[in-house]
Amino acid sequence: MCGIIGYVGKREAAEIILEGLSRLEYRGYDSAGIAMLNDSGIEVVKKPGKLTILKKELANKPLAGKVGLGHSRWATHGVPNEANAHPHWDCKKEIALVHNGIIENYQGLKEKLMKEGHEFRSHTDTEVIAHLVEKYYDGDLEEAVRKAVKCLKGAYAIAVLHKNEPNRIVAARCESPLIVGLGKSENFVASDVPAILKYTNKAIFLHNHEIVSMTSRDVKITDYNKRPVKKEITEVKWDITQAEKGGFKHFMLKEIHEQPKIVSDILKTRTRGSKIFFEELKIGEKRLKKIKKIAIVACGTAYHAGLNGKYMLEWLAHVPALVDTSSEFRYRNPIIDKDTLVVVISQSGETADTLAALRESRRKGAAVLGIVNVLGSSIAREADGVIYTHAGPEISVASTKAYTAQLAILYLFSLYLAKLRGERSPKEISKYLREFKKVPHLMENILKRYGSEESDMIGKAEEFNIEYHKHLKEYYQKDPQERKRAPNCFFLFLGRNVNYPSALEGALKLKEISYISAEGYPAGEMKHGPIALIDENPWVVCITPESKLHEKMISNIMEIKARKGIVVAIATENDEEIRKVGAEYIVEIPHIKEETLTPFLVALPLQLLAYFVAREFKEDIDQPRNLAKSVTVE
Repeated sequence: MCGIIGYVGKREAAEIILEGLSRLEYRGYDSAGIAMLNDSGIEVVKKPGKLTILKKELANKPLAGKVGLGHSRWATHGVPNEANAHPHWDCKKEIALVHNGIIENYQGLKEKLMKEGHEFRSHTDTEVIAHLVEKYYDGDLEEAVRKAVKCLKGAYAIAVLHKNEPNRIVAARCESPLIVGLGKSENFVASDVPAILKYTNKAIFLHNHEIVSMTSRDVKITDYNKRPVKKEITEVKWDITQAEKGGFKHFMLKEIHEQPKIVSDILKTRTRGSKIFFEELKIGEKRLKKIKKIAIVACGTAYHAGLNGKYMLEWLAHVPALVDTSSEFRYRNPIIDKDTLVVVISQSGETADTLAALRESRRKGAAVLGIVNVLGSSIAREADGVIYTHAGPEISVASTKAYTAQLAILYLFSLYLAKLRGERSPKEISKYLREFKKVPHLMENILKRYGSEESDMIGKAEEFNIEYHKHLKEYYQKDPQERKRAPNCFFLFLGRNVNYPSALEGALKLKEISYISAEGYPAGEMKHGPIALIDENPWVVCITPESKLHEKMISNIMEIKARKGIVVAIATENDEEIRKVGAEYIVEIPHIKEETLTPFLVALPLQLLAYFVAREFKEDIDQPRNLAKSVTVE
């Protein structure tokens, strides 16, 4: 979850490291720190809070040096304060170390080290590693790190400096992502690609139990038994501008606006006529034809994409599909075998619980397909086959474009299976693809209407936020950081069939970035509990595009209105029934013939609703509290 960046080269390192940290802050922002190796030894500056605090400190007291490490923290062990911030020292302040992950056996190691005379300054698990490196150091930092990591149980990516080796960084990885960036007379180590993109697009993705020892001139990679490892150099296709705001106030809004092009690019690269191509899939057609059921496993927003995939697979390909959260899947002894295809979905490709589900599935003989965004990620390497979403770097913690890219891949994969298994004729496949190819243009129309930073998004422009404030001012204090919530002021999101997952995703987005209580529910279940909460206080977002269940959604809205609930309807344009039942606010989406494609269009107003509400309350939209982009620890 934390962000690591290291640099060794001929340039002053501090500016490069701070730039890298700014592009990694989505991975954690409880505290930040930097260690510089120079003629004075190793100097460390670290501060609790966001990176801006560290930058301000370094502006007043600059650190010189051409070798250094930086870290942005998402707290696991120890509260966010200066002592617990990284980098961490050894006893003599000759070693500085940064770490992402959780060391499960740290307590026992700490007790043993303390008995040996080591003094600890923090309450973190990380500091144990620094003291282990100190214990084993005998003039060879690489060997000391190798001995130290062999003592560890858990997940980690680490990078280490020693004052006696002034042109070297040593790093190691186990279950937490770590990459090497290759430059000209300079090299980098980092948690993720955006940190190095400004300086190089050549990367090496480290695997578990690999150690890298790098100077400005060379990079040596070995395993824990000192055996050299030959690594492939990947040329990253992402443009640095994809990791910048590009004139938008927030990354989230920029990434919302990127979705039409991403879906369009997926269609252009994956389809030709009625044919669908997944060159990197690697799971043979013969095996796919024999599949009797599909299990989709994911977390968070990717889980909601997977729920939508269930509808797509069962409707289009007639394959039984179940969906499970990764964190529960491996603990309930799932019934899977060689006739099961397990589809694991993860933007980062490093989600710890999803990786564990992948490994459990392979152990039981199932074929595993990964749907990921990041090239060379653990899921991409360990799955039997992979389909990349190619959505580019997603910087905002709240996922938007990764979600619709996952939906697009799932829709195409459903059609691919349908044709392969003879469930849909080529003529039918062509019909579905023709309709799908309308989606990017329709998404653009929604964004033109509702997606500007000046738009209030709901209904008649300015009314929504004004009325929203009027309605909530008696429940919230004026200062958004100090407001206290009334227990029954909340949002309920309702949807049916393919848009039940949309309701879950809409509620999640609102919770993530505005901290307003919100629940997603199948609309047909409203009378089994949630209706008890509806009075003049709750806002109810009703996802009701044209569909075979439209009349039932209208009935749900009438039940809400009878109890004085406030209805925000996401409806197909020119829907007179919605107006007749008295929805206070109507967000119109374009008509699309194929019902299974409506989640692509519904996603945009749901994302924008969350965005504009959070902006109205002046929340930190791209970096919501307590969250990080990539959950690499259980």
